[in-house]
Amino acid sequence: MTTSPIPARLIKWLLVLIAVGVSLFPFYWMLRTALAPQSQQLADGLGFWPAHLDFGNFARAWNKANRGQALLNGLIITGAILLLQLITCVPAAYVFAKIRFKGSGILFGVVLACLLIPTQATMVPTFIGINLFGLGDTRIGLVLPFYSSAFGIFLLRQQMLSIPDALLDAAKTDGLGPWRTLLRVVVPMSMPSIAAFAIFSVFTHWNDYLWPLLVARSPDLATPPLRLAVFQQADIGFDYSALAAGAAIVTAPILILFLFAQRRFVQGMAGGEIAG
Repeated sequence: MTTSPIPARLIKWLLVLIAVGVSLFPFYWMLRTALAPQSQQLADGLGFWPAHLDFGNFARAWNKANRGQALLNGLIITGAILLLQLITCVPAAYVFAKIRFKGSGILFGVVLACLLIPTQATMVPTFIGINLFGLGDTRIGLVLPFYSSAFGIFLLRQQMLSIPDALLDAAKTDGLGPWRTLLRVVVPMSMPSIAAFAIFSVFTHWNDYLWPLLVARSPDLATPPLRLAVFQQADIGFDYSALAAGAAIVTAPILILFLFAQRRFVQGMAGGEIAG
């Protein structure tokens, strides 16, 4: 008597559950550590959940790391970067997608080449330039190097390629110029990709640690990830409970944003892949 094979659907769901568990484990461990009393940080025999919950770790993390100022700095810097990127990337993507001009292929090739260059490779000359212009330790210095995004131009261009040229010709016939066509026709039809890029940009720059570490020398300019360094103590090392509580505070806004905008994110990324 032969046994029936395991259904492929069951195998698929098992793999999905394993992937979800692996992805969520760091969040579980962060929350568990944040709720554990400071005296049990390095205790042996850790259980699934702390026997005694200590919500005071969150208050200690908020006060010691000046979380209110850090979150405000993160909001201002992330919002300014996103605004500048949308102002530069949306028109650039529209030009590459729908306006034919000599050398457009070469210029777009340069944009694609920029995707291959890691940010760390250009960080030192960018830092030198920011300091030469006297923008070190300023919010402008934190924002200016990210005024545009090669990934944003590429993603939005792919979405705009799927917009029928006949629709743009009809807008031109109705008397709309290039800018009004962009704002009234192209942007509304590209909102899934714009929303997806906005989420990607916010995730990236809210969690950025290295560039603020180089530029923001004043504690008043520290971003949320940068303020986590205050929990390193010279005599005992890291205060892990307060560090995990601070990390949870930093992660919460981004996690909430993704939960509300995940449908737009998936639609935008899928639209950028399908358009050719």
